[in-house]
Amino acid sequence: MNLHWVDWAIVLALVAFLILTAQFTRRYMRGVSDFLAANRCGGRYLICISSGGAELGAVTIVALWQIYTNSGFTGLWWKVAEWPLVFILAMSGWVLYRYRQTRALTMAQFLEMRYSRRFRIFTGFVAFAAGLVNYGVFPSINARLIIYFCGLPEHVGLWGLSIGTFPLVMLVLLGLALFFTFAGGQIAIMLTDFVQGICCLVVFLVASLVLYYLVGWDTISTSLVAGSQPQASLLNPFDTSKIKGFGMGFFLVQYFRWVYNWKAWQGTQGFNAAARTPHEARMSGILGQWRFIAQQMLIPVFTICVLAALNSPQFADRVGDARQVLSGIHVDRIKSELTVPLALAQLLPVGLMGAMAAVLLAAAVATDQAYLHSWGSIFIQDVVLPLRKRPLTPEQHIRWLRLAILGVAAFAFWFSLVFRDLGDYVLMFFAATGAIYLGGAGCSIISGLYTRRGTTAGAWGAMITGVVLGCLWLLANRLANADTGGLMFRLQSMLYQVPAIEWFIHTIGKGERKYMDGQWMSLYISLAAIAAYWVLSLLSWGKRFDLDRMLHRGQYAVAEDVVQGDAEVTGVWKWLGITKEFTRGDKAIYGASVVWVLVWGGIFVAGTVYYFTFGKATDASWLGFWQMLVWLALALGIVVTIWFMIGGMRDLKDMFHLLRTKVRDDSDDGTVRETK
Repeated sequence: MNLHWVDWAIVLALVAFLILTAQFTRRYMRGVSDFLAANRCGGRYLICISSGGAELGAVTIVALWQIYTNSGFTGLWWKVAEWPLVFILAMSGWVLYRYRQTRALTMAQFLEMRYSRRFRIFTGFVAFAAGLVNYGVFPSINARLIIYFCGLPEHVGLWGLSIGTFPLVMLVLLGLALFFTFAGGQIAIMLTDFVQGICCLVVFLVASLVLYYLVGWDTISTSLVAGSQPQASLLNPFDTSKIKGFGMGFFLVQYFRWVYNWKAWQGTQGFNAAARTPHEARMSGILGQWRFIAQQMLIPVFTICVLAALNSPQFADRVGDARQVLSGIHVDRIKSELTVPLALAQLLPVGLMGAMAAVLLAAAVATDQAYLHSWGSIFIQDVVLPLRKRPLTPEQHIRWLRLAILGVAAFAFWFSLVFRDLGDYVLMFFAATGAIYLGGAGCSIISGLYTRRGTTAGAWGAMITGVVLGCLWLLANRLANADTGGLMFRLQSMLYQVPAIEWFIHTIGKGERKYMDGQWMSLYISLAAIAAYWVLSLLSWGKRFDLDRMLHRGQYAVAEDVVQGDAEVTGVWKWLGITKEFTRGDKAIYGASVVWVLVWGGIFVAGTVYYFTFGKATDASWLGFWQMLVWLALALGIVVTIWFMIGGMRDLKDMFHLLRTKVRDDSDDGTVRETK
């Protein structure tokens, strides 16, 4: 094993603290709205940290390590362009602000308000099914990460029996997630994910500082220059055409997906409805980008230090065991998934190794509980209840939600046992499975919130287009990777006899003529869904939809959702998108975000123009830029950690005060009721 007894003590201490924390929330969980959305009592810092903890789970960490293991520093350049984009989306309140105005508890509830109940049921089922398959691989990735990082044996002896470690670790992680979710619903999820989010920021910051000091910049620069190949540079982002999967095209498609699918994926849907007000939701989105960038800048530091150590003679003895294990892994995508955790286990000192293991375990549980809660809630709220004629009592409602969540956990455990190999890189698999729902949901959500002309027929057309194309691509991908002699291989052989299907498998799947990964396929599915939405909307358009009623604006406003800032907004502030809801502190945060957008947007544009105008820069120039970025990442990590810890503790106090005093409304259960 890689963990000292001190390390195990740290892991057990954090797990015990999280269990006590979840148990504490039981007294506050008194109704359906509490279970689904913490009764809309979340403050901006609490939401941005806890949702960030759920989004940056162990799976996401592995996926990002996979990117930078393949691309080195070059993948970070395309993230530089992403920073201004996500800030603009957050500052504008894109999708999130209007979604919170609807007061919907799930996205499909909003879709019923905007389109129809049948569309809600269909979309809810599609979201649930796509999410179930997408989430089904999480336990296997989490377990593999914990096993390799901690150096656990393949089998353990219990009561005289030899039990596989892989299913045992999955059971432990899923069991913890179920306990937290059952204890207090979204309240417990927000509290435990807040603890995980703060711990992650602190441990990542300390570990990256230690690694950077241990490896040293001279070793990093020498190793990356030596490891770069023509058209597969680890330093120059414009010389990456031979980097498999994560070249320039991957990130360009990702920019489109950021805009098109902003807040559409429902893996963390409980957080989208948990803000105290629409303005608080908007501010949580803006603050969330500072947290997102701080973490996104620290994660590559681990990968770069690991790559340098693996390629440097002076660390040969220290990382020798990691090299030996990696040499026995012959699948590139699996090797890139495990490179960083295997090497980190050899580089981190005692104590910090335990802290990192505790954070990775907590990150796995944080995402598990958020996804279990989301997909179980969506199945009950958006599929079962709209089909049911009689309303449930609050006690029955919560019982059904818990049973659905248990069912999701059971499916994920089985799915991860059967499908341990994704057949693709982690992010590619997520893009492909997500496109089944996101392809049509993106335009249905955006058009439903921002236009009066979109119709129910258009929404149906978009969703059906996304489902059909997404399922066909997944089938083609799985068949093209079927093992000889297996059930999928026999099905593949039968389908190959049909000329049209044979062409589709070879052209769109991983065939001999052309390879199209999940990232690019998600783009084409989305474009087809957009076309279907607007063609059918224009053909079926009639009376304009009443957005004011749905968004509770004007005469339909809800008093507790209205926030008044310091003064009326005029001049440049109004032009920048600031409303009368902003206080002076809000304006300062917003202004700092504007400066960040302008600076990094300018750096990216200037660097890109310079390259295409004057030719590629030298490796020394890129090394200087990356070194500056590493120091900026460490500095930003310190500031954000202290800032958000203070704000989050204040929000926790306010949330529990509101939960103690707020009067519960049993009718606030996600059901759309007719209004006169």
